[in-house]
Amino acid sequence: MPDTYILGIESSCDETAAAVVRSGEQIISSAVASQIATHRPYGGVVPELASREHLRAITPIVREALQQANRTYENLDAIAVTKGPGLAGSLLVGVSFAKSLAYALDKPLIAVNHLEGHIHAVLLEERQRGNHNIEFPLMTLVVSGGHTHLYLATRRGEGWSYQNVGHTRDDAAGEAFDKVAKLLALGYPGGPIIDKAAKLGNPWAIKFPPAQIKHRNRGDKSPVPERPHFDFSYSGIKTAVLRYVETHDMQAAIDARRQALAANGKPINDQVLALCDQATLDLVASFQRSIVDDLVSKTLAAAREYDIATLFVSGGVAANSELRNTFEQRASQEGIPAFFPSRPLSTDNAAMIAAAAYPKWLAHDFADPELCAEASLPLR
Repeated sequence: MPDTYILGIESSCDETAAAVVRSGEQIISSAVASQIATHRPYGGVVPELASREHLRAITPIVREALQQANRTYENLDAIAVTKGPGLAGSLLVGVSFAKSLAYALDKPLIAVNHLEGHIHAVLLEERQRGNHNIEFPLMTLVVSGGHTHLYLATRRGEGWSYQNVGHTRDDAAGEAFDKVAKLLALGYPGGPIIDKAAKLGNPWAIKFPPAQIKHRNRGDKSPVPERPHFDFSYSGIKTAVLRYVETHDMQAAIDARRQALAANGKPINDQVLALCDQATLDLVASFQRSIVDDLVSKTLAAAREYDIATLFVSGGVAANSELRNTFEQRASQEGIPAFFPSRPLSTDNAAMIAAAAYPKWLAHDFADPELCAEASLPLR
């Protein structure tokens, strides 16, 4: 079979990305325009600003990806784009651009679920390493700033099908990292700085009990599942951190750190850490340990329940070093191979979108010209 070159476009949140991937298993190019500097003053993603930045960046970033790949628009085989889930305005920029490009070039258009893209980020790199023997049934944890989902994956023709066996009831794990970092004046994005700060603190200094989920989602009219659901909840631990700050008189130190960082402009992580006292480092380490323990324990409990053969962990939070180490140790103890994407492919990127599009290319599963963005697109 001749090589297939797919241009992937990703704009679901705050990063504009484009990539060219060959036959679903070789990254030819990958370009990402980050919006961290735009959103840093607000401590989180501002949807309207994200949409505007995508509009500015999408044409240059697609051209950069093509230039890196030494290819032209004409010798691409298909255009793939994230259809959802994500921020509606951000998704619309990518979908509109991809539709226009596919129409102008008379190329097939492939719609990709962002969550499936994160799953295929792992598969893409395993194939690049020559590993084509992933065993099923497979379970994947997609954990990021906007998502915390557990999926049971099975083969379906050229592609995969997915059964959701767990999800967050409120905040995603990555969102909890960002909001706690904002509360403690550690900067944005919160995940990387918390990962670094936690190494300097005592993870057992503070006990944060795991969330106890005793009821189904409100409004859920579906039948009671025959097998257990493994859901997550991280709004409670955010509140627990806030209460700890209030009861241990930490606010003055937080305000002083916030003022120092504001005067610094664009501080690097080491400068942030230098402004943290031991109480803050212990709080951060205990918070991260609680989140990691919850993610790992529930994922492995689900793996035992569904008797899985392989575990994937993907998404931005999969870059967290404690999460990786804990999964590797505990999954190994249970005899389950655990796979992660490299850190560049953990966060949002377009290579994963182009890779996830390849099975759809083989199945001739193309989008129609009326393709629309879907902010709450489910994965099935």
